[in-house]
Amino acid sequence: MSTESSLTVGIAVPLEAEHVEAIRAVDPSIAVLYEPDLLPPERFPADHSGDPSFRRSPDAEERYWKLVNSADVLYGFPNESPAGFARVVAENPRLRWVHAMAAGAGGAVKASGVSSADLERVIVTTSAGVHALPLAEFAIMGILNGLKRTAELAEDQRAKHWPDLRVPTRLASGSHVVIAGLGEIGVETARLARALGMTVSGTKRTADPIEGIEEVAAAEKLPELVARADALVNTLPGTPFTEKLIGRELFSAMRPGTILVNVGRGTVVDEEALLEALENGTVGYACLDVFAVEPLPETSPLWEHPRVLVSPHTSALSVAENRLIAERFADNLRKFLAGEQLPHRVDPIHFY
Repeated sequence: MSTESSLTVGIAVPLEAEHVEAIRAVDPSIAVLYEPDLLPPERFPADHSGDPSFRRSPDAEERYWKLVNSADVLYGFPNESPAGFARVVAENPRLRWVHAMAAGAGGAVKASGVSSADLERVIVTTSAGVHALPLAEFAIMGILNGLKRTAELAEDQRAKHWPDLRVPTRLASGSHVVIAGLGEIGVETARLARALGMTVSGTKRTADPIEGIEEVAAAEKLPELVARADALVNTLPGTPFTEKLIGRELFSAMRPGTILVNVGRGTVVDEEALLEALENGTVGYACLDVFAVEPLPETSPLWEHPRVLVSPHTSALSVAENRLIAERFADNLRKFLAGEQLPHRVDPIHFY
């Protein structure tokens, strides 16, 4: 490639300078537009939205939109919002690709109202896979919490209660885990589970065998799989096909005391049916990072249930996230320059 700039990349969200330099290093022909004073300061590592109190002056606002509207490729949605994405698609005719910070950016793309025709012109890729390890570690934590009765231990500790009867816990080794959604997160969860001696089965859209997984089945076989599970982990995205997939019918197929972990999307679990399953003992413990409505309403009984852990949709976060996303973007940028297909593209019809 010539050294004359042939592609302009705009950094639309907060990112440390060293990661910007790693993007610049992909190819000398790339122009990278990065003006950190136009970006809100991070409150914590990988805070893609930045400080909500940040306000640009009118001049800075004009400079910011001039930057994003000058880019062929954007790192992040402008202002990390569906509205920002919709505006740049409408105003920037040269825009060809936007890389989203989220693993499940389909919901934001759908919320933007951008047409399917525009989504053919401007492809959106997600950071799916970058979050696989922290999500898998969180899922394993949830399973172990259920097996080792940590909710009861914490309750006894708060009450300074030393029980007369010491109830045994369950072993991870020999337990069976079912994973709904054997994508990158699910496969990484399976790897960690197997390291603890667990056996694993699960579902996938294409039920091809996966090394180390006892059985890979289509979604309709999930009730058969959970019938012998000690734990069910959901990693599925929120789509019309997965809405309330984990509901009364599936709970009725479970063994008493099954552990439920949700690191996919909240809409996959019927929360009313989950509460019934917790009360009748079908679900022994639920570790939930995602909910049908977020933030979880104060009126939700899940907040105070003694065998539920509520996590505020933070299980994917890690201090390494910015580096990992920038590395993923750099890899994709090489593919883009080579004219190759980009992985993890948001489906413009189904938005996952």
